[in-house]
Amino acid sequence: MGPEIMAQAAKIVRWLKSNRDLNIDISEVEYGESYFRKEGKIISEGGLAQCDAADAILFGSIGGDYVTQVPPDEWGQTRLTALRKRFGLFANIRPVRPFPELYEASSLKREVIDGVDLIIVRELIGGVYFGKPRGIERTPQGCRAVDTQVYTSEEIRRVGRVAFELARSRRGKLCSVDKSNVMETGKLWREEIEHLGKTEYPDIELTHQLADNCAMQLVRRPGQFDVIVTDNLFGDILADCAAMITGSLGMLPSAALADIGENIGRPALYEPVHGSAPDIAGKNIANPLAMILSLSLALRYSIFSPRHAELVERAVRDVLARGVRTKDISKDGVDFVDTEQMGDEVLASLSGC
Repeated sequence: MGPEIMAQAAKIVRWLKSNRDLNIDISEVEYGESYFRKEGKIISEGGLAQCDAADAILFGSIGGDYVTQVPPDEWGQTRLTALRKRFGLFANIRPVRPFPELYEASSLKREVIDGVDLIIVRELIGGVYFGKPRGIERTPQGCRAVDTQVYTSEEIRRVGRVAFELARSRRGKLCSVDKSNVMETGKLWREEIEHLGKTEYPDIELTHQLADNCAMQLVRRPGQFDVIVTDNLFGDILADCAAMITGSLGMLPSAALADIGENIGRPALYEPVHGSAPDIAGKNIANPLAMILSLSLALRYSIFSPRHAELVERAVRDVLARGVRTKDISKDGVDFVDTEQMGDEVLASLSGC
């Protein structure tokens, strides 16, 4: 459903460029199934070059059954995880802030989610998704599968610094999440984050939780968290768990960065937390708000224009306050709008800002 939701974000960024003096150059690169069907690869060399040269990449959701047809070498070099690695995007920023207008869409009680405002910082290009050896070995007794969890001190420290800096700019609280009770990488993770806190960030209140306990706490009392930092695997799982605080994966944006602030580097990559949802792709019913809010993150972190980011966020809040809903966040029996209509509603709210 990437093309459907991207179309809504694209018309908003073009509107900002034409009507609110947003000074950026925009180019489009085709990536994923549609390009593979035409060219037998998921992105062109020219497309990769455009990504290399960009300050920010706004990335639509891709995926589906077609990936099994992509040659292994092509897939290994150009799939999303490989692009993150290519650009050195080690820090994934996932804000979780439920809109009061959508409290009823959450599976959690209003009193549990009221006032929640947290960020999950996920290490993005290390850990079990990239560790070697990996693979499936066939033996006379059956199959044996191996995935390797690997972290170095430097990989932990660099994502830790991003999380500490975010905590310093917010409420000054950081919770580091690991499985140090059963994993060697977890022991190193806790040791390095603890050392970083004592030596470089003594002003930040640092706590530690085991990953399983953190999952429970996110649905029990999410308001206790300010910034959470964790590894690639646990961050993947916990961010989806936290999505239910907002009521839908369709509401969660994310940023993949090589640093933060003036040292952010280029290009950074911005995308919805949700996947490609092939079961609803092409039906014009997907929620584009996570895609639009990902644009807001790009405006804030890469374009360094908080004014334009706030305009987009205010427009989304206005749409929700007016009761406009897509299917995933609507109540049973209540009318909802389609993907394109939701984009038009956000645009209408922007025009009134």
